Amino acid sequence: MPTITTQDGCSLYYKTWGQGRPVVLIHGWPLSSDSWDDTAMALADAGYRTIAYDRRGFGRSEQTWSGYDYNRLSEDLSDLIEDLQLRDVSLVGFSMGGGEIARYLTKHSAKRVTSVALISTVLPLMLQTSGNTSGVPSAVFETMKRGINKDRPEFLSGFFKEFYNWGLMSGPVSSEMLDWSKSIAMQAGLKASLDCIDAFSQTDFRPDLKSFTVPTLIIHGSSDQIVPIDLTSRCTAKGIKHASFIEYAGAPHGLFATHKNRLNKDLISFLGEHRATDGQRATEGQLHF
Repeated sequence: MPTITTQDGCSLYYKTWGQGRPVVLIHGWPLSSDSWDDTAMALADAGYRTIAYDRRGFGRSEQTWSGYDYNRLSEDLSDLIEDLQLRDVSLVGFSMGGGEIARYLTKHSAKRVTSVALISTVLPLMLQTSGNTSGVPSAVFETMKRGINKDRPEFLSGFFKEFYNWGLMSGPVSSEMLDWSKSIAMQAGLKASLDCIDAFSQTDFRPDLKSFTVPTLIIHGSSDQIVPIDLTSRCTAKGIKHASFIEYAGAPHGLFATHKNRLNKDLISFLGEHRATDGQRATEGQLHF
């Protein structure tokens, strides 16, 4: 089983498919890299090397007791890029996964990164605060944590119905997809599941938006019940210069399943349009890591 070891000694599982320019896929909460399989195969078939990894505490990665803040999680992404010696890389983050990208760019700049895609992102700030009065009240996230502590399988059953807008749309996904998603989520550690709610709800990424200096694609469903589009992608698109923003009308949070063909097509088109220039590669060649 392919793994890397982070600077603080955590074992992270990853899988890599295909050959070509690298694309790193970062999954959302509370899933694993398996949620990216359909997109990873489409990208590999399109001539890209796709790398998807399990966030610490999730999937097949080590369930550490700590390290679920974005400063540490972004270093895990950096360690993966360093260990696999990736250059001219595109980063694609779903939901919580956008946070790793934002903090990575702030801490390490875009010297190895060619382009970025944010899908159903939690950026820039989910939590309601005095400076973000339209955000989600903290009581909502505390209720999530209480539900997980009381009966995690029951909580996840309801969560994934909202994740895919199951029952609101006409057959958005099968009942088997709901069961599969829950089974992946149950692989995660309890501590990781709880701590990451705090991370994606409380972290203020507004200062990080200026670090997006490469072409950025933002995709979000207008009927997302998990991460409301008004609080997130519509604000993020305004905060990132020259970002391309695509709204999927009526789409839920789980776009990788409900709108996978359109999503894959949009990603492949975006990646094909944005490649590193010769000047960028020459600069990278002068750097030492």
